[in-house]
Amino acid sequence: MRSDQDAPGQAMLDFMEGLEPVELVERDDGMIAPSGGPAAYFTDPSTWSTHDLDALKHVNGRVLDIGCGAGRVALFLQAQGHEVVGIDLSPGAVEVSKRRGVLDVRQMSITQVGPKLGYFDTIVMYGNNFGLFANEKRARWLLRRFHRLTSEGGRIIVETLDPYQTEEESHLAYHRRNRARGRMGGQVRIRARYKTLCTPWFDYLLVSKEEMEGLLQGTGWRLEATFESEGPVYTAVIGKDKS
Repeated sequence: MRSDQDAPGQAMLDFMEGLEPVELVERDDGMIAPSGGPAAYFTDPSTWSTHDLDALKHVNGRVLDIGCGAGRVALFLQAQGHEVVGIDLSPGAVEVSKRRGVLDVRQMSITQVGPKLGYFDTIVMYGNNFGLFANEKRARWLLRRFHRLTSEGGRIIVETLDPYQTEEESHLAYHRRNRARGRMGGQVRIRARYKTLCTPWFDYLLVSKEEMEGLLQGTGWRLEATFESEGPVYTAVIGKDKS
């Protein structure tokens, strides 16, 4: 991502300077809404939800933090003694993570993850970043790649939300529109805006637990455990299939 497209990264940088950025997310059906805001990327573990903390108890060994944002998870795991490599497509996020003390952070897309980064025991995808799998085809391709890049007892720990836990008609209509186009119901096409900056359009995949299990089939992974929140957000621990 170029700096002139880096709406999320600039919002994080401005937040670090004491400003109160308002980032917008635009969906390809015309819906526009405020994002959760950069403040969420800077939260202290003492404020984290139980489902987030419970899933992170399953982290082991060397960690790849995909979509590390401002580095909140990387810093938490570093403090526990883990070697962590953080990656993010946003140059601003990489700068923020470095300033906050993440020891190894690189500007990189999820599709660029490969053997040059080394091998990992745990891959973490928090902040709803299961969505970075984007679509069914790319998810299966990346899951097979991650299987080759992780240790025998490797795990992927993810956060996402079940898009079907809603009664909002605009969301339900979007699910129907997706299915009519041969897409998964929760496959959203969005872009982020902040000030004059705007990211390119990208696909972001939200899935139910049943859909997640379906995506894992044939990739060498299986769903080990899920941890619920009071709403549609949940975390999941994905382990290697021993069968």
